[in-house]
Amino acid sequence: MKTNHQVRYAAHPEDAKHYDTKRIRRDFLIESVFTADEVNMVYSMYDRMIVGGAMPVTEQLTLEAIGPLKSTYFTTRREIGIFNVGGEGYIKVGDETFELGYKEALYIGRGERNVIFCSKDGKAPAKFYFNSCTAHTAYPCRKVTKADAITTSMGEQATSNERNINKMIVSQVLPTCQLQMGMTELSIGSVWNTMPAHVHSRRMEAYFYFEVPENQAVCHFMGEVDETRHIWMKGEQAVLSPEWSIHCAAATHNYTFIWGMGGENLDYNDQDFSEITDLK
Repeated sequence: MKTNHQVRYAAHPEDAKHYDTKRIRRDFLIESVFTADEVNMVYSMYDRMIVGGAMPVTEQLTLEAIGPLKSTYFTTRREIGIFNVGGEGYIKVGDETFELGYKEALYIGRGERNVIFCSKDGKAPAKFYFNSCTAHTAYPCRKVTKADAITTSMGEQATSNERNINKMIVSQVLPTCQLQMGMTELSIGSVWNTMPAHVHSRRMEAYFYFEVPENQAVCHFMGEVDETRHIWMKGEQAVLSPEWSIHCAAATHNYTFIWGMGGENLDYNDQDFSEITDLK
């Protein structure tokens, strides 16, 4: 197996205004999440969140403690939220084993133990997308399915944003230190997510888009309300959203995305909305 990691430094909004397309993509877009028999991750200075993916095909993959963590185990001072967006698989966490089907999630609390990703069938490999944040205490590991989620229906067909928001790894479902994750599924004919747009200055966020047909694309919007930027994305790519940035998207097809947040506040509704007509 192979583990790849990058470190992404935080950017000031005044500096980001001057970024060209290449720089925006370099600093915020995570183009390669899944590679066969490899673990890929980005260590972000935004609330120290790590965004990554593991795709075990011919071997089991261990979640290694990368250099910036300066620890023996990845989970020594960290919690993790994992979603399976591929074939059936399972994750070994110390002496425990958790089976994860498509769109099922696992929360792993802080603790010194190995985490190993496995597929049941290498011809239809599991694809484990994960977010990780620093953790001050240890909470129990727990599998979370859509049946466990707090699901909210929002938007409508007339405004092309009819969607179900599945809050899965959130404080109302299970205890976490700071990590909050969920999955939003857009209805057929709807393409806009997180509209009206908002910011939450006490939390950063990462979006991972999937169920995007190969010949379609997502246009993710970021930046300040009066100084927006866009990033064109393919399916199974992720993007970092600073605490000062909006985060919304439109696509050429309906899709699903996983959102993950890290920061000082666990209140999902801690958001400052902008009027659609105020976006520039």
